Amino acid sequence: MSFSNTSTGDAPADPYTKANTDTKVDGPQKIKDFTDFITTSKYGMLTTRQAGSSRLVSRSMALAGTESNGIDLVFQINTESGKTDDIASDPDVNVSFLDPKGSWASVAGRATVVTDRAEVQKYYSPVLKAWLGDLADGVHDGSENDPRIGLIKLHAETITHNVAEYGALKTAAKVTAAAVKGKPAEVNSLRYVSEDELKAWRSL
Repeated sequence: MSFSNTSTGDAPADPYTKANTDTKVDGPQKIKDFTDFITTSKYGMLTTRQAGSSRLVSRSMALAGTESNGIDLVFQINTESGKTDDIASDPDVNVSFLDPKGSWASVAGRATVVTDRAEVQKYYSPVLKAWLGDLADGVHDGSENDPRIGLIKLHAETITHNVAEYGALKTAAKVTAAAVKGKPAEVNSLRYVSEDELKAWRSL
């Protein structure tokens, strides 16, 4: 089911997207630029459907690592937090990243909660103790063997990456000029990485 509030005839109803979509960059370069961006950004917003209510909820997550040459994301978690219930109820999630220049990335995919100790230890950081604490019971101590520490692994299905082409001043000037001319501002490189492109990347 789609929504439309008007008809623009033969003219594009969303001229900004048409003007800024970048079809010149090939798949490998799109993925390289994406992986560089999320690694630099470090923090993303993980959106899930809340178990029991199906409301969309988001929270900040620090990227712990990547797999499949950078396209599948790994986050450390407390397995006793609500996000694990959300993923058990509905594994379809989104993670988004944003930087101060206006570049952003959105990753849609399926999440899995991982509790295998070897996998957890691979990504473990002592900093996690600051979030989990030591319950002084000899088990829940914030160490790599603390059973509360797990991982979320996100298997990416599609990626959208918007690359801000210019600095703030030049972007503002281009937006102003475009508004005067009544044309969409061409200030970004909007890239889509399809499921087929991701499958091809994983097979390398």
